[in-house]
Amino acid sequence: MTEKSIKKVLQRHKLSGNCHMITFQVEFQILEVQNQENLSSVITDLNIIMEPTAYSELSEFVSRAEERRDLLMFFRSLHFFVEWCEYRKRTFKHFKEKYPEAVHLLEGASSSYMGIQSTSQPGFELVIVWRIQIDEEGKVLPKLDLLTKVPQQALELDKKGVIETAPFSFRTLLGVLGIEVAVESLIRSLCIEENH
Repeated sequence: MTEKSIKKVLQRHKLSGNCHMITFQVEFQILEVQNQENLSSVITDLNIIMEPTAYSELSEFVSRAEERRDLLMFFRSLHFFVEWCEYRKRTFKHFKEKYPEAVHLLEGASSSYMGIQSTSQPGFELVIVWRIQIDEEGKVLPKLDLLTKVPQQALELDKKGVIETAPFSFRTLLGVLGIEVAVESLIRSLCIEENH
């Protein structure tokens, strides 16, 4: 307790913690004001210090939480962010183990990118970019995009624009099938040769 008067109490708090692989320190002040009807508490200052991470999405989010002095949003969003990161890691690892010839993780086990190379057509590659975004209100959402890398000759032969529209088709597939089934469908369509 740093200050106390009959109607006001100012408390400073400092705590350290971690949420799976993310380490943080939180310093904040709470001002309690007593009037005749009730006692109200408000955070008057919030400072969040995070160990450097590979998750660039967090720095903007931390700044917003500090600006709003919203400690609850910080803890809630951090929890869901980490859950999505863990889910992405497990999902990519599963596909790397299931399709080792076709799938590669561009940044290792915690990658946010997964490459899929055609096992029968050299030069054909799809890259799934899986970012985890935190919106203005602290809601955590996955955002998956598809990038294509195909030989110029194949682009010239693609008169219907299938390659060009692949990213939009992938988003539609995500909405209909969900993440895991959509990714598996993509891998199978590019890499599994039919046995006749």
